[in-house]
Amino acid sequence: MHYRNHMVLALLLTAGGARAQTKRTEHVGQTWLGYFNQARLSDRWGLWLEAQGRTRERGVEGLSQGIARLGLTYYLNDATKATAGYAFVNHFPADNHMEISQPEHRLWQQLQWHTKYGRLRTMQWFRLEERYRRRILNDSTLGSGFNFNLRARYNFLLQVPLAAEVKQGSLSVIANNEIHINFGKAIVNNYFDQNRFFLGFAYHVNAHDNLQFGYLNIFQQLAAGNRYKATHAARIYFFHNLDLRKKRS
Repeated sequence: MHYRNHMVLALLLTAGGARAQTKRTEHVGQTWLGYFNQARLSDRWGLWLEAQGRTRERGVEGLSQGIARLGLTYYLNDATKATAGYAFVNHFPADNHMEISQPEHRLWQQLQWHTKYGRLRTMQWFRLEERYRRRILNDSTLGSGFNFNLRARYNFLLQVPLAAEVKQGSLSVIANNEIHINFGKAIVNNYFDQNRFFLGFAYHVNAHDNLQFGYLNIFQQLAAGNRYKATHAARIYFFHNLDLRKKRS
């Protein structure tokens, strides 16, 4: 009996060791640049406009991804808004398509809200994405049709002003975490997609607009299931908020 128990334990340890040996994590460095505009057109309606560019490995070597995102926003109140829109994403050459880029069409819906606790400010959103990624035939040819999956995202941001009030020239500390979860028939191994953690500063151009800069860590599970990517990125985003409502007398 003791011999049998020892054999079972040895097999379990061997299997666990084999799984640990096959798990691979790749570490890369990138730079993420972004412009985000939210324009309020009336008490109820507004627009979302966004453009992003992300470099390849080693921080500054070419582009890995470009994103253009549009949305129509409905303001439930001054602190809560719902947005729906379209994004075009272009994935530039990767291991499995070195000579082509892969386009992606993405529909998205989002609920976003802001809160204040004394000087502290928070922003949260839930976002749902319907992703249509063009199939790849080989290294130099796109296939016909698209691979489809859904992805849910939850984002939490904490802003701690370093001055008594947020005004032109002041700084805030920004801590931000966003988790991505895949689901749909096409998802087999990587229901957990990625987690993004950002820590940095916001320089307030004025009371509404700010430039954020700092360190971004992305931990991502790839489609193979036992492969992971850890990205260490410098993130520089500009947030531009416009209020185009007619001023009331």
